Amino acid sequence: MKTYSVTFLPDEKTVQAAAGKSVLEAAIVAGIPLNSVCAGEGVCGKCRVIVKAGKVEAEPNGFLTRREIQRGMALACRTFIQGNVVVEIPPESRISGIPQLASEDAIRFGRISERVGDGAAFPRNPLSGKEYLELPEPSLTDNIADQERIYRELQGRRNLPAMQMGLSILQKLPELLRESRWKVTALLGYRGGTTEVIEIEPGDTTARHLGIALDVGTTTVVAHLVDLQSSETLATKAKYNSQISLGDDVISRIMYSRTNERLKQLRDLVVNDINDLITGLVMDAKVKFHDVAYIVCAGNTTMVHLLLGLNPANIRREPYVPCAVMPPVIRAAEIGIKINPRGLLLALPCVSSYVGGDVVADVLVTGMTDSTDLSLLIDLGTNGELVIGNSDWLVCCSASAGPSFEGGGITCGMRATDGAIEHISLLPGGETAECSVVGGGKPLGICGSGLIDAIAELLRNGCIDRRGRFVSKGCSAKMIRETESGEKEFVICPGKGTVLGKDIVLTEADIDNLIHSKGSIYMAAECLLAHVDLTFNDIKHIYIAGGFGNYLNIERAVEIGLLPDVDRNRFHFVGNGSVQGAKMALLSQDALHYIQVRIAGAMTDFELSSDHKYMNEYSSCLFLPHTNIEKFPSLKKKNRNLSEGARNSP
Repeated sequence: MKTYSVTFLPDEKTVQAAAGKSVLEAAIVAGIPLNSVCAGEGVCGKCRVIVKAGKVEAEPNGFLTRREIQRGMALACRTFIQGNVVVEIPPESRISGIPQLASEDAIRFGRISERVGDGAAFPRNPLSGKEYLELPEPSLTDNIADQERIYRELQGRRNLPAMQMGLSILQKLPELLRESRWKVTALLGYRGGTTEVIEIEPGDTTARHLGIALDVGTTTVVAHLVDLQSSETLATKAKYNSQISLGDDVISRIMYSRTNERLKQLRDLVVNDINDLITGLVMDAKVKFHDVAYIVCAGNTTMVHLLLGLNPANIRREPYVPCAVMPPVIRAAEIGIKINPRGLLLALPCVSSYVGGDVVADVLVTGMTDSTDLSLLIDLGTNGELVIGNSDWLVCCSASAGPSFEGGGITCGMRATDGAIEHISLLPGGETAECSVVGGGKPLGICGSGLIDAIAELLRNGCIDRRGRFVSKGCSAKMIRETESGEKEFVICPGKGTVLGKDIVLTEADIDNLIHSKGSIYMAAECLLAHVDLTFNDIKHIYIAGGFGNYLNIERAVEIGLLPDVDRNRFHFVGNGSVQGAKMALLSQDALHYIQVRIAGAMTDFELSSDHKYMNEYSSCLFLPHTNIEKFPSLKKKNRNLSEGARNSP
């Protein structure tokens, strides 16, 4: 098949692409991730590019105006290469920036020192260990095999019920032991009841012993480099999951992965991301790849499947059956991850198709199973997961919230990177909005926390009604305007003050998207509570997990009906519980066993799609904050607009 060169500007990157391939596919090969919420199906309109030169075949679409098409603008996923091409990628079409990593010290449950270690909930016994051995030389009275000599010495130091040693180690063992004068270090790895001798190293190498805790998220991949001797975190890195270019959420990625070639493509993308992070960690800490012996990763069920190359197709098909929820320990090199060639990788167990190892890790980190107090965990993201329980029982469910919490499906939406409006306040009189921007400087768009702030402010000031429709009494006419299509929009920031020189706006459709997202989470929590004959008043602690939660204003989230109207002191931020839980498992075999048996193994999954209450009452949550204002008594008392609106609501 004939191939052509595709050059991307302003990156000045050129790749070869076969005739008929889309510009989006070429951009992925070039390592330039584009916004493509719909996985290249041509229905989101986010992957806009400008064809500067060359021959392409562009399918018609309803997202571009005639003037934009005349300028050479096209959708990358619906534009197919027919010759050598030069393409410019505008800023709004890029997935750029580095995800914001919240400081561990700033997150209540970000530090694990109180959970693993001497006198803590779990003893310190990492999944990988090192033992320096000074072995007695063989003699006529002690002539056991070299392998058994190592086993005997290790058994004398550690209570290891079963050990194994690979053929490649045995093949080098006789020479290595004798050349090292019987002074060696055994690198050990825990493999579920069996301890493997991963490597025998000459001399004493116990000072160089590292592991990695990994959060493989739908949006973001986060890695922590951990010293397994001291338990210290040496470095942290994060980047956006490059699979985003092939779909914003798990369903779109499952649909994209329908062929073996595409499944491999998705796996390669995230593996490359992980390798990039590991390279950064190793460079920052000034250590060697070879010193990294073990990786523990946590992620939702689909992300674990895609990382391991498992077919996820049945996750989205009734009765929603994953390939595996407790995959085996593997060599990281089997899937292309670059650490010690014989280093191991373990994925934390999942519970069901939509409740994964990231949620199991959250539960571990919060300690909600340590007490008889009832707790509710909400992991906010594209796919929201909820857990209720205590030391006696756990139930869980998932609710598809959509990508709006992370800026997806929003006119000027973006993720929480530099340039994102994260907080908004309406100034008196509704004349202008005061914005806080991630990284400072001019805004580029608005992220999830800013969106929640904006809607809460508009509702509080009477600029929108409880359906999310604009009304004129609370804001000045210059802030609310009508578009050519007849839709109303609120101008958050005029173009003269933005990066792109374009107005940053919030439309009624954007508000509707967020209302559906918040409604899904709230109704899921209410249904799960009802399933065990509880209400929000019975819950003592509400834990908010996920990176999005780090930036959430609890009061604003309650005002729009995302979170229940209870004593605000009950809310606690977990931060990235996924990577913290992975780190706890990495540092403690007991913590891993607890995750496998006491959390994942004991959690009852509740399927919302079969719950008539959820299906019948979901529409009642599609108001601000809710159809039944009595569920939000503190808001009714302080916001007259809500009380008045209640009389007009169905």
